[in-house]
Amino acid sequence: MATNKHAIIRYHALDQCFSNPGKRYFIDDLIEVCNDALYEYTGASDGVKRRQIFEDIKFMESEQGWSVPLDRFKDGKQVYYRYSDRNYSIKNQAVNESEAKQLKETLSILTRFKGMPQFEWMEEMLIRIESAFNLKGSTNIIVGFEHNQYLKGLNHFTEIFNSIQYKRVLKIEYKGFKQIKSTQVIFHPYFLKQYNSRWFLFGYNEDFNSISNLALDRIFSLKAISKKYQENNAINFEEYFDDVVGVTVSETLKPIKIQLEIVKSLWPYIESKPIHGSQRIISKKQTNVIIELEVKINYELITTIFAYGEGVKVLQPEELRVGIMNKAKALLNNYL
Repeated sequence: MATNKHAIIRYHALDQCFSNPGKRYFIDDLIEVCNDALYEYTGASDGVKRRQIFEDIKFMESEQGWSVPLDRFKDGKQVYYRYSDRNYSIKNQAVNESEAKQLKETLSILTRFKGMPQFEWMEEMLIRIESAFNLKGSTNIIVGFEHNQYLKGLNHFTEIFNSIQYKRVLKIEYKGFKQIKSTQVIFHPYFLKQYNSRWFLFGYNEDFNSISNLALDRIFSLKAISKKYQENNAINFEEYFDDVVGVTVSETLKPIKIQLEIVKSLWPYIESKPIHGSQRIISKKQTNVIIELEVKINYELITTIFAYGEGVKVLQPEELRVGIMNKAKALLNNYL
């Protein structure tokens, strides 16, 4: 039986009823108490059904639950419920099998953050949880996340994270890939985003009077300065990247329709891992599939298409087709 948030609320509500020797709780009373508890915690008005309460009781009495010592007393045609041990409560019991399973799953996810800046405390916390709940040896990593802990610039992660959280302006020494010398940038940080195993900082750049992104591995130094922080009141970063592949977002370009021809052998891969969320099929043939995207053309889109090599052909627009063709010619010239 899945132990979700609503179930936990019901279990603790029932536990309070069963451990109260001063009142008789019949099934209708238990339903009412659970409904009140759910409404208090979640605001949900959906009524708990009689069948659900019986299933909850069955789970609490099982070994997967807490093996609660529950007695049933008849009063006429009705039955009320009470713990045989007045001092018993599930709050006083060890973690049950279901909770232990959830803890293991949670710990396996939390191990993703081990070794990352800002989460140095994670190692100690994981050890303490494993020890407290007797889970030691049960959290072997079985999921691998893409993370490069040796990436340059990660040493700045904590300070940037805190500067976003506490709204501090940063003076950043930055050297872009095409810059000969580093420059000083006054930056109001808003958002951190990971793409292709690299981290990027988005915020207001005073030099450009606009939103910019800085690659963390190109930051040489930074420090917080005493200056009024400019709030982000214009951009919702949950939607900011909707029209692009990657992290390069042009404020002036509009999304355009792009048609790509995919060879049949490559199509299952692109079908299961779309290039962009707007991807849709235009036509399917014996040898290829033609798809359409609606995105802004940027560096990451060109790189993604080019990475598929001869498996993908740009049909339109012409500017993108020519751009990919020129890259292919340049590559070929390297081997002539």
